[in-house]
Amino acid sequence: MLSRLRALIKEADPEVAEEWKWRGTPVWSHNGLICTGETYKNVVKMTFAKGASLKDPSGLFNSSLEGNARRAIDFHEGDKLDEEALKALIRAAVALNKSSARG
Repeated sequence: MLSRLRALIKEADPEVAEEWKWRGTPVWSHNGLICTGETYKNVVKMTFAKGASLKDPSGLFNSSLEGNARRAIDFHEGDKLDEEALKALIRAAVALNKSSARG
């Protein structure tokens, strides 16, 4: 699942930077942090740093919904990915970072 998410992030933003931090957690950024990809026994959690500020018309966010900044998507084995909606969310996160960097 994580490898598929990595490919989708790169498709959505070919200029994305990927680093591995915090004991092997992948972190993607472009003009600031976009998201992380944490792996657990039963789930891959994709946490968007500024997720609370993003429109999510497809309702992908399903975890960490109570915070003021972050939002996450928990992917379980066998889940079907809405690839286009996920790429749109990644592009929106990049656009938010770019607009924040200017102002």
